[in-house]
Amino acid sequence: MSRPERLEVGRVDRPHGLAGEVVVTMISDRPERVRPGARLDADGRPLVVRSARPHRHRWIVRFEGVGDRDAAEALRGALLRAEPIADPEAWWVDELCGAEVLDRAGRRHGRVVAVEANPASDLLVLDDGRLVPLRFAVERRRGVVVVDAPPGLLDDATEEA
Repeated sequence: MSRPERLEVGRVDRPHGLAGEVVVTMISDRPERVRPGARLDADGRPLVVRSARPHRHRWIVRFEGVGDRDAAEALRGALLRAEPIADPEAWWVDELCGAEVLDRAGRRHGRVVAVEANPASDLLVLDDGRLVPLRFAVERRRGVVVVDAPPGLLDDATEEA
């Protein structure tokens, strides 16, 4: 699966004040998405971040060319998208799905069929239904994920103790 051309990184919630600022909920954990000069688009409209500051788990953002409340109101509800950031350390879901899971000793434990979001750690869903927190993944290579899981986590569910 190829990377999307533009990724959804946030949403404009509402205007803030009279000078064109907007309140933005970010779904990206990359702070460079709201640094001055960052290029985003709002439903196809190109935007450049002029300034941003954190505000109650969201951001107050001023975009170039958005100078008053009416212009900010026109952005209400817009999805913000951006180019993917090249990150060789990133683990993409489409690369994990289908990968064979091995422990450090080289034992096979199945294939990843999905990645499930979880607040503590995203979960690798194996083809037999077992869940492995992604934080235990220590190595990724083409078609393989190596995990260093605590004892018992990868035990076969059908084995009797």
